Amino acid sequence: MVFRRLLSSFRRIPTVLPELPFSAVIDPDEPFYVVGDIHGCLDALVEKLDLIEQHQNENPVMSEAIVVLIGDYVDRGPKSAQVLDLLYERCLSNPDKCICIFGNHEQMMLDFIDDPAGKGRRWLRFGGLDTLASYGLGGVTEKSDLEDLVEMSMDLETALGPEKQIWLREMPKIWRSGNVVCVHAGLDPNKSIEAQKPSTMVWGHPDFEKQTRDDENWVVHGHTIVPHPMSHSGRIATDTGAYKTDSLTVAAVQKRKVSFF
Repeated sequence: MVFRRLLSSFRRIPTVLPELPFSAVIDPDEPFYVVGDIHGCLDALVEKLDLIEQHQNENPVMSEAIVVLIGDYVDRGPKSAQVLDLLYERCLSNPDKCICIFGNHEQMMLDFIDDPAGKGRRWLRFGGLDTLASYGLGGVTEKSDLEDLVEMSMDLETALGPEKQIWLREMPKIWRSGNVVCVHAGLDPNKSIEAQKPSTMVWGHPDFEKQTRDDENWVVHGHTIVPHPMSHSGRIATDTGAYKTDSLTVAAVQKRKVSFF
């Protein structure tokens, strides 16, 4: 009887699998920069773009590096409209050197335009009111009547304009150079890069930060705020919560090296 009780207690102990060792070298096809989640922080963005230019001038290997922005340009911070204007013009004028990845806050903003009745209130609850204010729009909350939400969604669509809305809707959800993959939120570690769902790239996956990939790919991401940027176990985290910490992160990615500023 005692032996059976002891055996039963052993069976209730969960099996914890150790994280796989990760020794793959960071190996992009060309060096590039990644800018973390901006969330309407225009001043921080301008400062970091200036620092990128300075860094390029001081480091010849980075002189022609692409700048990848990792998503979440809007909401929470005070100048979402101005951030979108700056990035739109930058991508339009030099599309080969500026890549804007699609984030979940861009998705929520477009959902507000497409379906204010079904999905609009969620966006307002998670920072959409700040974005509306940056366009000079206001007078609604997540508790507003449906008629008011529909009218506001139409006002936002007008404020964005058709060109910028097309640009937002056509943003890539993934960008890759060598064995380094850039997405906004994360990837499913159990699936190949090619088999990833678009929704996973935009919203994340519960196992992304718990389980190391076994395909020797590095994933640069934002979405999840970290106290400081990190490069570990095949993940490069860049979201340092600019809208509440005033700390916007840039990662300079080169062969065998990633540095932050």
